[in-house]
Amino acid sequence: MTSGRLTPVARRLRNNPTAAERKLWNRIRREQIDGFKFRRQVVLESFIADFACLDARLILEVDGATHSTETELARDAARAARLSAMGFAMLRFANDDVFHEIDGVVETIRLKLEALRPRVAA
Repeated sequence: MTSGRLTPVARRLRNNPTAAERKLWNRIRREQIDGFKFRRQVVLESFIADFACLDARLILEVDGATHSTETELARDAARAARLSAMGFAMLRFANDDVFHEIDGVVETIRLKLEALRPRVAA
């Protein structure tokens, strides 16, 4: 599927987030983490990233139980490799982590952004 064909899909996902996506979005939107701006359901080539900070080239993915099958793990690995080749770093979080350890999730994101900051400032 081309990026143009994914735009309506991304819009639909943005308008109907999962509970975990909604919870994380409430903690990262409006530049709440060190002034970095995140966007939701961002089309990148043939992929839709749950969240992306384009300035830091960081993608956040929130995964439910379906991401534990061998097929999904292989698909996720291929996707991560392609996005890495495009210059993006990626962090993945399980729904349970977002629901039960949101402060730890946000701190992990903050630390990753801090590590990426020299690359951003350059």
